[in-house]
Amino acid sequence: MSNIKAAITGVRIYVPEEKLTNADLERMVETNDEWIRTRTGIHERRILKEAGKATSDMGAAAVTALLESTGTSPDEVDLLICATATPDHLFPATANIISDKCGIKNALSFDIMAACSGFIYSLTTASQFIETGKYKKVVVVGADKMSSIVDYTDRTTCIIFGDGAGAVLLEPTEEGVGIMDSVLQSDGMGREFLHQKAGGSMKPASIATVENREHFVYQEGKTVFKFAVSNMADAAAKIMERNQLQSDDVAWLVPHQANLRIIDATARRMGLDASKVMINIQRYGNTTNGTIPLCLHEWESKLKKGDNIVLAAFGGGFTWGAMYVKWAYDSN
Repeated sequence: MSNIKAAITGVRIYVPEEKLTNADLERMVETNDEWIRTRTGIHERRILKEAGKATSDMGAAAVTALLESTGTSPDEVDLLICATATPDHLFPATANIISDKCGIKNALSFDIMAACSGFIYSLTTASQFIETGKYKKVVVVGADKMSSIVDYTDRTTCIIFGDGAGAVLLEPTEEGVGIMDSVLQSDGMGREFLHQKAGGSMKPASIATVENREHFVYQEGKTVFKFAVSNMADAAAKIMERNQLQSDDVAWLVPHQANLRIIDATARRMGLDASKVMINIQRYGNTTNGTIPLCLHEWESKLKKGDNIVLAAFGGGFTWGAMYVKWAYDSN
């Protein structure tokens, strides 16, 4: 049996310069800073406002920085997977466009759509290509321009989301580090509580769908919150139990940044002190597939080779999951 694991050997991000603060939102919808902070933990988010710029532009910026930082030539990349809920187009895949913008010509590329769980789904998929020995260098991108599908007249959803992207490089290792295990689940009954009503084959775009504002995120907050709290925490606890990890063994929890209360509930279920939880939701909001790589990049200098970290996420669909990663390098 092969001992090859897929190790994360680099991480880079891109976030737009434009900030949308809670004070800005107070002038747009009926809300206030305290209401937003107490319910979500968010203070501000980044918004991609440049004309003609899309999810692929953020993803390409993150990938370009990643290749430069790891000394990887675009020609060396075997596979690029993009996790996104806001593709540039229904087709071609945003991964194809990112590859083209980065000069990656020799790689298989495709998208994975699992809403906010997409980055973990993509890491798991990518790791299989490494473990079988088929590929040596795989890039996983998590990128979303959520502002493109957010209704800024809906105070229940416009406060949550921001734009951003992150990318990691996966390479094979036999040093006992890398992606060790993952738990991924889904339940399609959740689709009615968190979705985009129009724009797909079930309800194609029309004058009526545009007039009815059906091309935006719809969320039934209470139901989504209930399922997210239980399922994200359950997945994180299951990954610990399956790998005989105690709370003292876990160096960091890297949670999807959807809501501070969901993050706190997951940490409590794992028995982790708040000092072991990566949280940057206050600055970026929920960037969907960008949240986990944004955290990994921000805490990269604190990560040490051999650290046990747990990634956890919950998204529309419903989708959810957790991943056990043994960190593969010390930052310079």
